[in-house]
Amino acid sequence: MRISANKEDQPAALDVRFDRDMMHVRLTDGRIISVPLDWFPRLKKAKPADRANCRLIGGGVGINWPDLDEDISVAGLLK
Repeated sequence: MRISANKEDQPAALDVRFDRDMMHVRLTDGRIISVPLDWFPRLKKAKPADRANCRLIGGGVGINWPDLDEDISVAGLLK
């Protein structure tokens, strides 16, 4: 059994979408992570257009919202 994974084995984000109460992140391994916007107050308070203005950073290991000064790592979402 493998206990730790290399960085290359970690899934990365492919895209991000939102509905009224949740953020959904599609990963390279086929999973979709859905988390409540309550976890991220800046994203929850943001206008939909500001939420949509995000970019994947580090090859998808993180997500950045430049207008909101918000960064979220995929590893953090998976914990």
